[in-house]
Amino acid sequence: MLTTEQLDNLILRIPDYPAPGVIFQDITTLLTDPKGFSSVIHYMSENFLDRGISHVVGTEARGFLLASAIAYRIGAGLVPARKIGKLPRATEIENYQLEYGTASIEIHKDAFTHNAKVLIVDDVLATGGTLQAVVRILEKMSVEIVGISVLSEIVELKGRDKFPHIPFQTVLP
Repeated sequence: MLTTEQLDNLILRIPDYPAPGVIFQDITTLLTDPKGFSSVIHYMSENFLDRGISHVVGTEARGFLLASAIAYRIGAGLVPARKIGKLPRATEIENYQLEYGTASIEIHKDAFTHNAKVLIVDDVLATGGTLQAVVRILEKMSVEIVGISVLSEIVELKGRDKFPHIPFQTVLP
C-alpha cells in the first residue's frame, strides 16, 4: 500500500490546461502504477464498506475509472453521470459552472432501484460545480446519498463547502 504522499507524487500537474490559469491534475500516471491504482481504490472505498451502498455514481470521465473499481470492491452497481447527449434513454439533466466555462451532466432516470443508497465518486474536486450538479440530480431522483469520495481536492477553491450535509472524503488534500 502506497502512502498518500507517494500517491500525490504520482500525479502530474499540467499548468494552463485546458485553459490559462488552470492547473490540470493528470491522474493517468497514478492509474498506470499498479500499487498506486490499488492503493487509491482502497483509500477511496474503505470508509464506505458495509454501508449498504447499492450504487456508485462515477462522474465523466476520469471518475468512471475510479468508480467502477470502487463499485466492484464494495459490491455495488455502477451508474455513470455523463456529459449531455451521451446516454440513450430518458435522463435527468443539470447545468453547472466549471472554473473555465459551463457544462451539463445527465443520469438515466431508471438507473436506480427503490431505496437506492448512493456513493458519488470523482477524481478531482475543484469548485464543486460538477458534483453539485450530480447531487441535484440525485436529490430529484429521491435516492439516499451516503457520501462523496474524491481522489484529490484543490482546497483553496472551497468546493467542499457546497456539501455541508453529505459525508465527504478526499484521499489527497
